Amino acid sequence: MHRDMWVLFLKWTLLGAVVGMLAGSASAIFLIALEAATHARMNHPWLLYLLPLGGALVSYLYFKAGKNSAKGNNLILESIHDGKETIPLRMAPLVLFGTLLTHLFGGSAGREGTAVQMGGSLSEWLGKLLRIGPVERKILLICGISAGFGSVFGTPLAGTVFGLEVLAIGLIRHEALFPAFVASFVGNAVTTYLWKVPHAHYEIGAVPDLSFLLIAKIVLASILFGLTSLLFSELTAVCKRWYSYFFSNPMIRSAVGGLIVIGLVFIVGTRDYLGLGLPLIQSSFEEEVDPLAFLWKLLFTALTLGAGFQGGEVTPLFAIGATLGHSLAEFLGLYAPFLAALGFVAVFCGATNTPIACFIMGVELFGSDAAVYLFIACIISYLFSGHTGIYSSQRIGVSKAHHVSVPEGASLGSLKERKERKEREEKT
Repeated sequence: MHRDMWVLFLKWTLLGAVVGMLAGSASAIFLIALEAATHARMNHPWLLYLLPLGGALVSYLYFKAGKNSAKGNNLILESIHDGKETIPLRMAPLVLFGTLLTHLFGGSAGREGTAVQMGGSLSEWLGKLLRIGPVERKILLICGISAGFGSVFGTPLAGTVFGLEVLAIGLIRHEALFPAFVASFVGNAVTTYLWKVPHAHYEIGAVPDLSFLLIAKIVLASILFGLTSLLFSELTAVCKRWYSYFFSNPMIRSAVGGLIVIGLVFIVGTRDYLGLGLPLIQSSFEEEVDPLAFLWKLLFTALTLGAGFQGGEVTPLFAIGATLGHSLAEFLGLYAPFLAALGFVAVFCGATNTPIACFIMGVELFGSDAAVYLFIACIISYLFSGHTGIYSSQRIGVSKAHHVSVPEGASLGSLKERKERKEREEKT
């Protein structure tokens, strides 16, 4: 038995490290290119007017060459659950190019989806190259998720758990724990130390002393964080349905989405809500932000992603959570950077249903002094976001509430379809 464990240990140390090197290098190239695209957009404001054209181009590429790559992160989750579909290597360059165009021309999107898809695509390619079995393939895909997430945000521990926790609500696959850690750790090290790509850090400031009143305020804020996560997930899904209903052609759909984003920029009178939203996050910790900044960023992102633009949701969710926390701080009588930090992880938590990973991310980013408060924010947000989320293929392993019955093997997408079908039946 000990010999078998040594073989597994050495095998997954090697495989996890290779996945980490591949995903970490891909993330580094992506982050360097993304910074260049963002600077180009900031220096050349006229690029915003090419957003419809850029969206149409990316949709055309996915229509012609993408095939099942268009499913994005959901394809990886489905492949781990069912093992029926393969993840093509072309997913990596497609999502990389598509995300860079989105940010170059001003779409409001993130970067997590790109890193995870590149990690999943590269780990699938490695598995095919080595001709590994179906069980090992699933573990390798989890490694790809963990390595991509950990390397793009500089949070190797959160990346480890995210790859395990995002698969199914309420369940964690411990057989992949060690390989996922190796992949995430190596991925982050490659990005940070080999490629020397820095990650953003934010100062949370003084952490208040524990008190009953403080806990009550944090619980109230966390409920609002969870409801905001729910709003983001639902609004993004609604935007996708509306775009698809009115425009069956994906190229026209993305072009119209780009025009809507441009129009919204003129309505709001600022470009602060374009791109990743990193300046919004920075302002939440250091300066002042518009009280409705979280709502505007939420709307810009839902309209961008709903139209079919490439990118992730997580960094905009960070911005939404941080700005909401900052805005709530004045009403609750709390230190703004402190509540911004809680919102940063809690809104992300509610939208991804990964409370443990988000808590660990909070500790990695903001330190352990606020650990109790970060944990409270994550679990409350997780509960109040309900059975919704940004990944429709995420399974519900265990219901969030024992009185809420969920069909065995149901995903968030199938549960939503079941609910909508029931509502239609009741109307007729």
